[in-house]
Amino acid sequence: MSAKKLIQDFYKSEALINSELMSTYLHPEVLLDWNSSSGFKQLNYKEILDLTKELGKAYVRSKARISHLVKDGDQIAVRYSHYIKTVENPREEMLLAHFMVIWEVKDNLLYRGFQMSQLP
Repeated sequence: MSAKKLIQDFYKSEALINSELMSTYLHPEVLLDWNSSSGFKQLNYKEILDLTKELGKAYVRSKARISHLVKDGDQIAVRYSHYIKTVENPREEMLLAHFMVIWEVKDNLLYRGFQMSQLP
């Protein structure tokens, strides 16, 4: 599978709220540098799965709407908006945040990520 196809499949899946599915996309040595509205975080494999588990408890649906997808070698830049449906209100889709991330793919898995997010 191409790096671009891997990224498309990842963001079209429920991996952002399903830790079992998330684990199938992550390289064991994955690192994600994340600049968010609450500051800088660097997440490893376990921390990404822990975050995914927490999101899965609060959200019943997750959808990433990709607006840009650019490939350069084994790096893919993705700009997307993340929409969710909460446990409390599963009928209403809400915008969670806007994201820009550059992923490096290794062994056909997400290996190194550089992400920025902004609340709506």
